[in-house]
Amino acid sequence: MTKITASDVNKLRQMTGSGMMDCKKALVESEGDFDKAVEILRKKGQKVAAKRGDREAGEGLVVAKSSEDGKRGVIAVLSCETDFVAKNEEFGQVANTIASIGLETGAASADELKTKSFDGNGLTIGEKITEMIGKIGEKIDLSAYDVIEASSVVAYNHPGNQIASIVGLNKEGDKTADAGRDVAMQIAAMNPVALDKDGVPQEVIDKEVEIGKELARKEGKPEAMLEKIAMGRLNKFFKESTLLNQDFIKENKKSVSAYLGDVEKGLTVTAFKRHSLQN
Repeated sequence: MTKITASDVNKLRQMTGSGMMDCKKALVESEGDFDKAVEILRKKGQKVAAKRGDREAGEGLVVAKSSEDGKRGVIAVLSCETDFVAKNEEFGQVANTIASIGLETGAASADELKTKSFDGNGLTIGEKITEMIGKIGEKIDLSAYDVIEASSVVAYNHPGNQIASIVGLNKEGDKTADAGRDVAMQIAAMNPVALDKDGVPQEVIDKEVEIGKELARKEGKPEAMLEKIAMGRLNKFFKESTLLNQDFIKENKKSVSAYLGDVEKGLTVTAFKRHSLQN
């Protein structure tokens, strides 16, 4: 029987981050073969992942980043089951590394990003997540990932990394970057449903119209007036819920669109993404 020393166990712990007893068991099972021991630990992670696949992973971290040239931005959500795990230093490092890899590799989707190398040694992001599941014993997943490319992309991470946003603008420069941060903060705070009314899905519009009619009906308004009243409420919805039409939170006497126009003529938002673990 191969003798497993404390230094062997510690070496495997450093390699995988797994617990001491898990590392010792893996080394015993593999008869001291480190490559086989690593594979045993990964398979353990796969088994735990399968068992916890239907669990809710409502905690985690949201990380937004933009490239050095300001032309590209990503936002990634690494989710887990408990706040305790989300606040773990290693979990935070992995979440930030995943976002950085997405930015560097040009991955266009979460599925593609999971195939990218995590450490340069053959371990993919997907495999790293599985490894963490085996180590921690919780469901962990790259539950959301989005990319924006534009003339200028600004990322905003709200303190605590529970909410983050990225915004793309049609111009570049120092003034644009400052305005982009203001708008990214607006997106994080106000959660717009679309860029403008043309971007609102038809099913959302239909739902708002029906809600408007039902409210007017309950208020005793004449049936013949319901459509007109509902359309008025729909316009209010567009103003409150679409980014360019919202009141600018730093100066609510003007819309976001007007604010951007004051910063630089013709400046506008081309796209945005927001993710939150709070709503």
